[in-house]
Amino acid sequence: MRISEIARRAGVTTKTVRYYESLGLIAPARLANGYRDYSEHDARMVREARELNRLGIPVERTRPFLACLADGRDHADDCPSSLAGYREAIDDLTLRIEELTARRSVLAQHLHEAAHRNSRAGRAGAEEDTVSHLTDLPADLPVPEDDGAAAHLPGRPVPDVELPDTTGGTVALGALGEGRSIVYCYPLTGRPDTDLPEGWNTIPGARGCTSEACGFRDHHDDLHAAGAAHVFGLSSQDTTYQQEVVDRLRLPFPMLSDPGFQLAATLGVPTFEAAGATLYRRITLVIRDGGIEHVFYPVFPPNTHAQQVLEWLRDNPAHPPRAS
Repeated sequence: MRISEIARRAGVTTKTVRYYESLGLIAPARLANGYRDYSEHDARMVREARELNRLGIPVERTRPFLACLADGRDHADDCPSSLAGYREAIDDLTLRIEELTARRSVLAQHLHEAAHRNSRAGRAGAEEDTVSHLTDLPADLPVPEDDGAAAHLPGRPVPDVELPDTTGGTVALGALGEGRSIVYCYPLTGRPDTDLPEGWNTIPGARGCTSEACGFRDHHDDLHAAGAAHVFGLSSQDTTYQQEVVDRLRLPFPMLSDPGFQLAATLGVPTFEAAGATLYRRITLVIRDGGIEHVFYPVFPPNTHAQQVLEWLRDNPAHPPRAS
């Protein structure tokens, strides 16, 4: 057969066939007119070399396998030399994996150090710069509209839901005890070494989770003084991810993890889709005596939301019931 035909049957280019021939892996016969005449055996040898090369075995190291076929074996790896070729290739890959893993670890460490260099956890004295960086939001962020998705929540009893928190324990939302508790739900917090989902700034109510957390951090003592017994952040991110944020931002309150969207299922807390993931919409619940006393929805702008909650607490003091 002609070179174009063997290339078609083997699934390679004619250039690859010529390369294999130059290495001596195949040796086509010559016709009287000088043209090469490739056989079915040559086509099989080319296919075998191609498949082994796709597995990471260099073309030069396919010789033992092709020699096995040339000896009349049914399979290219029926010979001891072929098994040795497999072992050699595996050893090479193992070494490369170890080297790449080590390089990856070093690069990840460099990324972490560079991304956190100016964070509070990174160096002392950078607090002012860090706060500005975290709370300054783009001026053209789209404003979320009230779509009525939270209208049913005020007055609803809080379900018996237990969620893990960043202190290593769990929090039962239906048994928070006396006083008011603030639970602000947010989509996700970004990290300095991780890109936000594509188009994040164009989604109404998405951007600003870190600045919102900083606001609740900075107003934490004032919120307690105004009657908030507890403050919690809540998202669908896992606790390990949330812990990094708590440590980096030095949050004085725990984050709650709800990856199973229990609040969405039991209360109908609104969610949205972004980059193929389901996330909570930004919403804040004021919980009192096992029920939802007040709801902030939609929340905008997020960087001043904690102040908004504080003002509401001050304007609506929770008086203890009178003795009968």
